[in-house]
Amino acid sequence: MRFLSFILLLGIILLLGITGTAFSQSVREHRNFDEGWRFHLGHASDPYRDFNYGIANILAKTGDPGHNTAINMDFDDKGWASVQLPHDWVVGLPFEHVSNGDVDAHGYHAVGGLFPENSIGWYRKTFTIDRADSGRRFVIQFDGIFRDSKVWINNCYLGSHFSGYSGSSYDITDFIRFNGKNTIVVRADASQYEGWFYEGAGIYRHTWLNVFDDLHIAQDGGVYVRTASAGDKTTVTVTTRVENRGLGATAATVSAYITDRAGKELARTKEQSLSLAINGIGSVTDALELSAPQLWSLDNPYLYRLVAVVHDASGKVVDQQTVKFGVRTITVDKDKGLFLNGKPVKIQGACCHQDHAGVGSALPDYLQYYRIQLLKEMGVNGYRTSHNPPTPELLDACDSLGMLVLDETRLLNSGSEYGAEWEKLILRDRNHPSVFMWSIGNEEWMIQESNWGKRIAQNQVLKQQELDPSRTSTYAANVGNTWHGVNEVIPVRGFNYNLFGLDGYRKEHPDQPIMGTEVASTVSTRGIYYKDTVNAYVPDYDSVAPPWASTAEYWWKIAADREWFMGGFAWTGFDYRGEPTPYAWPDINSHFGIMDMCGFPKTVYYYYQSWWTDKDVLHIAPHWNWKGKEGQPIPVWVHSNADNVELLLNGKSLGKKDMPRNGHLEWMVNYAPGKLEAIAYKKGKKLTAVVQTTGEANRIIVRAAKGSLTLDGKDATVFNITVVDKQGLEVPDASNLLHFSLTGSAHIVGVGNGDPSSHEPDKFAARDWQRKLFSGKCQVIIQSDAVRSPGDVLFRAESEGLVSGTSTVHGVL
Repeated sequence: MRFLSFILLLGIILLLGITGTAFSQSVREHRNFDEGWRFHLGHASDPYRDFNYGIANILAKTGDPGHNTAINMDFDDKGWASVQLPHDWVVGLPFEHVSNGDVDAHGYHAVGGLFPENSIGWYRKTFTIDRADSGRRFVIQFDGIFRDSKVWINNCYLGSHFSGYSGSSYDITDFIRFNGKNTIVVRADASQYEGWFYEGAGIYRHTWLNVFDDLHIAQDGGVYVRTASAGDKTTVTVTTRVENRGLGATAATVSAYITDRAGKELARTKEQSLSLAINGIGSVTDALELSAPQLWSLDNPYLYRLVAVVHDASGKVVDQQTVKFGVRTITVDKDKGLFLNGKPVKIQGACCHQDHAGVGSALPDYLQYYRIQLLKEMGVNGYRTSHNPPTPELLDACDSLGMLVLDETRLLNSGSEYGAEWEKLILRDRNHPSVFMWSIGNEEWMIQESNWGKRIAQNQVLKQQELDPSRTSTYAANVGNTWHGVNEVIPVRGFNYNLFGLDGYRKEHPDQPIMGTEVASTVSTRGIYYKDTVNAYVPDYDSVAPPWASTAEYWWKIAADREWFMGGFAWTGFDYRGEPTPYAWPDINSHFGIMDMCGFPKTVYYYYQSWWTDKDVLHIAPHWNWKGKEGQPIPVWVHSNADNVELLLNGKSLGKKDMPRNGHLEWMVNYAPGKLEAIAYKKGKKLTAVVQTTGEANRIIVRAAKGSLTLDGKDATVFNITVVDKQGLEVPDASNLLHFSLTGSAHIVGVGNGDPSSHEPDKFAARDWQRKLFSGKCQVIIQSDAVRSPGDVLFRAESEGLVSGTSTVHGVL
């Protein structure tokens, strides 16, 4: 695990190092703009509590912010909270038990139309620009604001963006005050939900200030890279779009070169000429050859760098942009499924929402890598971005670690706004080698079987083929053997559940490839092995699923037995806030995850790991702490990929059974304290697993996910915390309240424990951090401070009556 953590850290350091190189280039800068913001809640229905927004006339004249509004660049915001982006204000709000289906679906946080006092957020940031930079262009880039955002700079309105799941950019060049104060103001309105799951609110993704020449590579999809291989030769085709925002027509030349990840140049094009009118945009397409390149794959996700370069008429380099890309081929075959680099790959996928314990939707970049690595350790090779465009850092993690991505848009809609969202998604993400297919939408039950749904889908498919002919697309349809509507025009048929219709559909439409866009939906609560309707817990076995869904074992046996079925994406990789199923309050998040909100595995995790990896897997469920149930039968499940398993209680055999392929084994065992042991043989190799009755908790154990932390104000790490008894056995049912503290250049940003019915806060004041253990575990996430000297960070967990636990991570520069 430490080796994997080192590899993750090295990858992130390399990523940051490349970004740092780009910063040092005077031709283009991509400045992180996350620090120095101030935040205050407004009010959706009371203008006086919304800083006069709605009653002050803010649109009469350019530069007139209206009377006493927060838009005014000289507004006194000293009493506002200081925040660092990404920032999700909802994760810190209280829970409210309201009889409303949408509030329920969003996890009972007090945000949305019923909570006007919590549903408007104002952000302000003051910054300066050196006069030496005048003559360049400045574009503020927001990767994601939830939602319906409006942006001003220096009292001047810049524009708005309605969706919370895509980025927006504004050219602020004309409004800059050089060598003076500049103030940018953002108002986010989360009173209208956009999805039916936890969405958070605020500037919850990164913000950037892009600085470049008037003659520059276009902002959206300006460099497009695709590869085609034949034998040991690969042709890399690059199209570079160049824009002229200068005061007159101009000439330019464009070239490109490729390096390996160490920076060694491998190929270079000749310069091609462009003539551009005022505000003109032109493009150049060229090809480069690579001989015997390293292929991007799940096990070796090798990334090359392509650098596009623009020269002005004098030959001066005025812009350049670096794009990471991978050399790989994706083939979709109607009879044999999916192929990566000519090798068959069965999709062993997971659908995931974007929130995590403790931080809501505002994840530090490290958590993206952490979560993808957890999925890979389980055997997952595919990630579906349910149900919205992901943050760019998620795709960076999938590119770097080797994970296929089904990239999904928010809504199946070809209107001007959502049509533009679809186009923006493709232009943004089409250079990522991890993206193997696009999804035009999910479960649009109002239109998916209609002629107008068909027309909308056809439009989206044609747009995808125009912008990215190297890939294909699917649609996540929650219907069985149904053809009419979207399924008539979608290139790859996606099944959301309804697998009873799979074989019939295949028989009637043998020329259409088929995949499981959403499958399973087992509900379970980590570490709880009985039905508990009071606390809203579900047994932690692969035994309970809603009526529309199935268990993991049911769907995977179907997928494994059908070569033409490409595999599928289990709902979901992690629990997420909202959609409490099958219960409602006090449950405030889902039970669908294969792992809980923190990434702690549930029992079903070991089913997938048994059949999705070559690891030696042998896992017993449940734990063996059942005081008061002596002599009563306890269901025991064993997951393994061994050939057979024998179960023993206190040394006495309870029988030996053969492990069915893609199955599991069960025993009913009358409880007696002691040791429950499984002995298995896998191709002659002996495997053992033990669960044991433990004593009371005695000592806290803290494990850091990685051993070092970059002290740049952005890096993060995770501490996973358990307790052991006096014999050193982990206590699986402990629920002690723990208190946390840090010394060194870092701070805690969130806590969690995976309890779907916990109403404990995820956020605390600086020195008051605490969390109860749930089923023996909890998690703390910390983020570094930006400092100039290295130093260790010491984390401490304490609880009354327990020996404290500590962990040290090395702070590095």
